[in-house]
Amino acid sequence: MKLASWNVNGLRSIHRKGLFLPFIENYKPDIVCLQETRAQQHQSEIDLPDYEEYWNSASKKGYSGTAIFTKKKPLSIRLDLPEDIAVTYKLMDGSYGNPNAEGRVITAEFSDFFVVNVYTPNAKEDLSRLNLRYKHWDPAFLVYCKKLEKEKPVIFCGDLNVAHTPQDLARPKENEGEHGFTKQERAGIDALIAAGFVDIFRTFTHGGGHYTWWSHWAHARERNIGWRIDYFFVSKILLPRITKAEILANIRGSDHCPVMLEIQ
Repeated sequence: MKLASWNVNGLRSIHRKGLFLPFIENYKPDIVCLQETRAQQHQSEIDLPDYEEYWNSASKKGYSGTAIFTKKKPLSIRLDLPEDIAVTYKLMDGSYGNPNAEGRVITAEFSDFFVVNVYTPNAKEDLSRLNLRYKHWDPAFLVYCKKLEKEKPVIFCGDLNVAHTPQDLARPKENEGEHGFTKQERAGIDALIAAGFVDIFRTFTHGGGHYTWWSHWAHARERNIGWRIDYFFVSKILLPRITKAEILANIRGSDHCPVMLEIQ
């Protein structure tokens, strides 16, 4: 079984560029997890007759959102974080928002594992959402995944909006303390690993130069000046069944590229 995860940075946009369907046709993933869909399901112009579609769109139009396309019908679908662990955050105007209104998590249950698709809130360039990430979102998401794991193993994937180690971005010294590479955000990944989840790409590939996101500035992608911020994590018990994990850096259409894993 092949699983793919891709922050498409606007599903309608990437489809109109003619770059989404060729990816599906060429790689034939069994489960596709998308982030930053920026659309409601009825706005989608994509027809994938071999796939079931499940969407969690943001309340705000053209913003955020996740979706799962799967050839195998799930036993159940769960949207968002459970209310007992959901997080809120303070907006610039003093009011409070809730990431559960932003379509950031969708979970599909299959016979022997859960697939959790997540689009983690960005800390923002001014670090205005850093406390949301560090104190609220990351701990809540970990609690959710461990709660699922009590039922069956978990695979979670998506845009986590953080480079974990200096090997995961091209210029770590220049970006130390910047959003996406603060000690607080990286500690969130440390906590996931300490809890028993495995960054599966790193079990197959070591060293630098492997990135999933590139800035639009200064031909960063052509020069491979990038960040690895898109991941697959799995419960340890699934490790013997994972046969491949890779970054598909050649796939264009978004500022992110897809990541894939294969599981027996």
